[in-house]
Amino acid sequence: MGKERKRYSREFQLGAARLVVEQGYTLRAAAEKLGTTTWSIRQWIERFRESGELAAEGKTVPQAEELKSLRRENSQLRMENEILKKAAAYFAKESL
Repeated sequence: MGKERKRYSREFQLGAARLVVEQGYTLRAAAEKLGTTTWSIRQWIERFRESGELAAEGKTVPQAEELKSLRRENSQLRMENEILKKAAAYFAKESL
């Protein structure tokens, strides 16, 4: 009798692929941690890279680029806000 194949949810597969690609786990370590095979994880990584859900090798995902851009913009806006607060306090003190 043949082995029955396990079916993993899409979320599980994506999470396993991210362990390797984004968090630096080796295929073997991720497979042992999750109770699956290295071959399966390798296939999932390949499939998610083709669909654009994971960064291609050596590239970043568009969502990661957008997040980096938004964080940079947020930092800039916080700095500008602090400058405006200090300027408002300075001019309020001058007008008294």
